[in-house]
Amino acid sequence: MLYNAVNGAIPIDNTEMDYIAFGNGDRHLVMIPGLGEGLQSIKGTAMAFALMYRKLAERYTVHVFSRRKVMPVDFTTRDIAEDIRYAMDALEIPKACVIGISLGGMIVQHLAIDHPERVEKLILCVTIPYKNDALVSSLTGWIHMARRGDFGELMEDTAEKSYTQERLKTMRSVYRASGALVREKYVPRFITMARAGIAHDASAGLHRITCPTLIIGGRQDKIVTGEASEVLHRLIPGSTLYMYEDYGHGLYEEAPDFIDRVIDFFGSY
Repeated sequence: MLYNAVNGAIPIDNTEMDYIAFGNGDRHLVMIPGLGEGLQSIKGTAMAFALMYRKLAERYTVHVFSRRKVMPVDFTTRDIAEDIRYAMDALEIPKACVIGISLGGMIVQHLAIDHPERVEKLILCVTIPYKNDALVSSLTGWIHMARRGDFGELMEDTAEKSYTQERLKTMRSVYRASGALVREKYVPRFITMARAGIAHDASAGLHRITCPTLIIGGRQDKIVTGEASEVLHRLIPGSTLYMYEDYGHGLYEEAPDFIDRVIDFFGSY
C-alpha cells in the first residue's frame, strides 16, 4: 500500500483510540492534532494524510493519534498525554520526534514533562502554556455553538480565526459546509476537550523539558495569540522560537515552508 498507510484503533479502558500511520522511515514521528479532531475523527484518513505529508512519509514512520472516543467529563490535557504514552506503548514506539498543534501542543507539553525518555525532539505549534483571554473566548464560543448544534457556524468561526483573508476568499463557504460532516455523537467529547484546553496550565513543569524544542507561532493568531508562543519560549530553557509574521493559527496549512521547517528541525542533530 502506498506509504504503508494504515487506519487502526487501540483499545483503552472501555473504549478505543483511533490512529493512522504512514511512512517508510526508520525514525518515529508522532503528530497530535488540535481540537478540530474532536468533531471529525481521523479514522479513514491515513491515505489522505500520507499524500498531504508525503515529505514526512519519505523520511519517517508517522503516527497521528486521535483522542479516546469516550472521555470522562473531567479529562485534562495531562490525562490525554497519558493516553498518548499508552498508545505509543501499544504500538511499540519507544521514542519519537513529536509535534503537537494547538490543543495537541498543550497535550504534548505534558508528554515531554512527564515522560522525557519518550520524546526525542519536540515541536510546539500555535499553542499555549496556559489560558489567556483569546483562548477562553474562542473555546467558550465554540462550546456554545456545539451545544446548539450549529456546526456550520462553528466551522466558519474557526476558519475566520485561523486563516488569512486570501484563503478565506475562496474557502469560506467550504468551511461552513464542512459542518454537515460533524457527527453529533462526538459533541460531548468535543466539549470535554475544549474544557481541557481552557483548564490547561503546564507552566510549572515546562522548565523540565530538556529535549531540543522548536516553538512555531503566528503573529496574526486570533485563537492563542502570537504572544503565547513567545511566553512558551521563555518558559522552556534552550528552546528555539520561529514566528510567522503574516500567518495566524492555520499557519501549518498555509505557510509553504512549514513542512520543510519541521524536517529541518527533526532531521538535525
